[in-house]
Amino acid sequence: MYEHIKELESRIQNESEKINLLKKEISKAVVGQEYMVERLIIGLLTGGHILIEGLPGLAKTLTVNSLAKAVSAEFKRIQFTPDMLPADLIGTNVFNPKDGTFTPRKGPVFSNIILADEINRAPAKVQSALLEVMQEKQVTLAGESFTLEPPFLVLATQNPIEQEGTYPLPEAQVDRFMMKLKISYPSKEEEREIINRVTAFDTMIDLKAVLSVKEILSFGQLIKDVYLDEKIKDYIVNLVDATRNPQDYHLESLRPLIEVGASPRATLTLAIASKAYAFVQGKGFVSPQHIKMVAHDVLRHRILISYEAEAEEKTADDLIDTLLSEIPVP
Repeated sequence: MYEHIKELESRIQNESEKINLLKKEISKAVVGQEYMVERLIIGLLTGGHILIEGLPGLAKTLTVNSLAKAVSAEFKRIQFTPDMLPADLIGTNVFNPKDGTFTPRKGPVFSNIILADEINRAPAKVQSALLEVMQEKQVTLAGESFTLEPPFLVLATQNPIEQEGTYPLPEAQVDRFMMKLKISYPSKEEEREIINRVTAFDTMIDLKAVLSVKEILSFGQLIKDVYLDEKIKDYIVNLVDATRNPQDYHLESLRPLIEVGASPRATLTLAIASKAYAFVQGKGFVSPQHIKMVAHDVLRHRILISYEAEAEEKTADDLIDTLLSEIPVP
């Protein structure tokens, strides 16, 4: 087994160098935001959709657009508004009066990377249409099904401070996102670099495609081969189960703070995301540290905190910190 892991890790290190090239290419257009870039790459490699929460002006759209250019993938940006219809998203059948037939006109979801900008501004019907496509990875128009070509990745953004005129995503639908990212302000040094780039008006940034869609899909197979030890699997299961039954792990203080624990989808996603993170780091096996690095992103939108937690000004991230510090590590 050890020799197999060493051989796999050697292959992974060679391929992960291409991931470093991808990060370097994106950094030509995006200053900082390494955390967001790395998580978007993990989503792309695993086909896991990502919900990005951050204030305006934090380069969310620029980062997604840059990622699409750097991997030579088809990219579509959809600005969600309250007057949108599902047909604006998935398409519709257009009547041809000359021969009396209907022709399917495909919507913007027929692409590799979709940026669903301000997804919480669209009504429930539109949100449901997108989330159904995310789950099934196919679209049905007038009884005819169209399969979306891989890779297919939805990156949705939402503004955490605006509540008027928004339609919050139901918890059951948010669960379909592999990860939820919380994006923060850049550092002062990064902000100074942004000024330097923006004020150099004669500088045009032309990103090159450093990876192909075919290579991205091949990486997915390598990620499946990343070794996940039985003790590591138990650790993942314990972390998720502790969100439902904290008293079983001597964490009785968390019981009144958690309204609903994470779903079984969290267990699967945590395993997949940690394997992808190990791959990006050039490792052939998953360690507890890899799990801890992605645990907040996988769990924060899957734990519903109680009113008591809100009264104590506790967030889901605070509860995850407690779990990671108290659950025994293998």
